[in-house]
Amino acid sequence: MNSWNFYTSQQLKAEGWLRRQLEIQAKGLSGNLHKIWPDIRDSAWIGGKREGWERVPYWLDGFIPLAYLLDDKQMIADAKRYIDAILAAQEDDGWICPCSKKRRKIYDTWAVQLISKTLKVYYDCSGDERIPDVIYRILKNYYDLLKSGEIRLFGWAKYRWFETFIALNFLYERNNESWMKELAVILRKQGFDYRTAVDSWKRPKHIWLRKTHIVNIAMMLKSEAVSHELLGEEYTDISENLREMLDRYNGTAFEGFTGDEVLSGINPTRGTELCSVVEQMFSYEILYAHTGESKWAQRLEMLAFNALPATLSEDMWTHQYVQMVNQIACERTMIMAPFSTNGPEAHLFGLEPNFGCCTANFNQGWPKLALSVFMHHDDTIINSLLLPSVLNDNGVTIRLESEYPFKNSAHYYIDSDRNFSFQIRIPPFAKNLRINGEADSAELFETKISSGHTEIELEFETVPELVKRPDSMYVLKAGSLLFSLPIGHDKIKREYTKRGVKRVFPYCDYSLIPKTEWNFAFADTDFEITNHDISDYPFSQEKPPVTIKAKMKQIDWGLKFPYRSVCRKTPRMKTPPSEVKEITLCPYGCARLRMTEMPLIK
Repeated sequence: MNSWNFYTSQQLKAEGWLRRQLEIQAKGLSGNLHKIWPDIRDSAWIGGKREGWERVPYWLDGFIPLAYLLDDKQMIADAKRYIDAILAAQEDDGWICPCSKKRRKIYDTWAVQLISKTLKVYYDCSGDERIPDVIYRILKNYYDLLKSGEIRLFGWAKYRWFETFIALNFLYERNNESWMKELAVILRKQGFDYRTAVDSWKRPKHIWLRKTHIVNIAMMLKSEAVSHELLGEEYTDISENLREMLDRYNGTAFEGFTGDEVLSGINPTRGTELCSVVEQMFSYEILYAHTGESKWAQRLEMLAFNALPATLSEDMWTHQYVQMVNQIACERTMIMAPFSTNGPEAHLFGLEPNFGCCTANFNQGWPKLALSVFMHHDDTIINSLLLPSVLNDNGVTIRLESEYPFKNSAHYYIDSDRNFSFQIRIPPFAKNLRINGEADSAELFETKISSGHTEIELEFETVPELVKRPDSMYVLKAGSLLFSLPIGHDKIKREYTKRGVKRVFPYCDYSLIPKTEWNFAFADTDFEITNHDISDYPFSQEKPPVTIKAKMKQIDWGLKFPYRSVCRKTPRMKTPPSEVKEITLCPYGCARLRMTEMPLIK
């Protein structure tokens, strides 16, 4: 098994459209939460009276790498201000969470696991030498409390026990002390074993349970990869078996899972929580780094280029709690929620629709993706994602110019004062691959780089194709991009205050009301793909970077009873009332209202 190491934000920087995404995020909600949202601005983590559990660590987990990737001095100073306050409050025995000693027994220690992981991110970015000792004291205290029985894992901590290993593995590499392995065993023993939950995934009952909670499951996928070495166990790739089971019974077109809080079956009108998208991305980043298996990087691309941008507004000032693959409107339902256990506003765009966990947690998606473009092991560097970036690593500079996934080419400019092995992961769908003008069929291109200047040019083709989905439905896919029928809409703004939290422009709530037809079916399997310039907003519905012309027919689709803004799972009738029309489709990630899974009428 060929494992890879991540580079730090000091070594690896985003360029091109990817940097633009980070800049948009920094100017939007992520870069301003500490100014506008009481749960961050006035958190108990920094001496305030608001939430003192997961929201500040969640936010910092994305805000910190975002700040350092952009070299934004003000954001770096803001991150340090929070870290300094958190460190100053650490108690003599190592406990760090804002919870009194007498309440520790009833405090869900998911926050202990999360802040340890977040502090490790801060150390990777800043190199602050205070952090290893702080993490050591946190986890040694955690071990002492768990071993003595003074506390036990319960609630979220029980179902996310493996998250502790992000920091615990870091400590063990530095200190190699026996109690660390003992803590690993305690965590696994008190934690939940998801292998026992598989039967409950097959027929979702739409009852709120942690074992079917979509975010827990997205995190769980990396559990064996992060824990097996400290536990002294063989790696079995159990994640693949569990993922396959989840996909079979709850899979989506973008290769995530339905989960409007809990697993929701095969249905393009069910929701997928934003937290689960970024956590599944992080799990795949870890799995690829741990195994070197291309399948995890490819699945990461599907989430990153489709599900992540689709559920954020273009300016990233608002987001949805859940997105739908077939989403014809985003407006409050007046009868009951169309989801399993979410409320009727969960698919609106806003500051804090449904719950605030995604408001804090979505921040990690783009920064951690940017830090996964290049990885290394010994004297080998691999380009795992063909995204525009610059790497500076110990005398080696690699500049990758690319507009992937919108255009299928990449140009590498390499300057080095040493020899090393360089690898490029080739997407599995690449057709007519050419490297420096020569035809190639490699799934992993490898070459030896000598000191001096080297250039590598790579290009390939992708073929648009209809991929069959359950219930005789199809999705149009070209490479790692899904394509959807975009639905024109009016954007209705709502400003208000709820529980002392203001929702005002640009972070108020928005309903999206459709104003163009959406009830279509594919009428042919011939497609014409066209590339365009990437606009200031890479995932723009008005100016998408790539489009596909498709022949389609309108059909009698119908609405899901009793809703006026949710389409049926499958069409009422497939008899087309219209002649063939040529429709321009855009990437799924560009369309906030869309139809994606549609029938094929031959």
